[in-house]
Amino acid sequence: MDELKRKGKRELELEKEGWVRQTTYDEPRLSELVETYTDMGLEVRLESPDPEALCDSCLKGSEGSLKTIYTRERKEKSGLQN
Repeated sequence: MDELKRKGKRELELEKEGWVRQTTYDEPRLSELVETYTDMGLEVRLESPDPEALCDSCLKGSEGSLKTIYTRERKEKSGLQN
């Protein structure tokens, strides 16, 4: 299967920037997972999920509240390294 069709254009763009897709959730688990990834020292990014990647039952009752979590290693800020 073509990678663009399997992942989508936006996900491929994020991968090029070093982001890794983790999972898709809504509240209250969304905030818990964001906190966990942040505590692990990762950068966290939330994106609206690609509707093509979700099943109909996932969308029922969660339309608009689901977010896909992406993480990547924190980039060290210049001048702060010892």
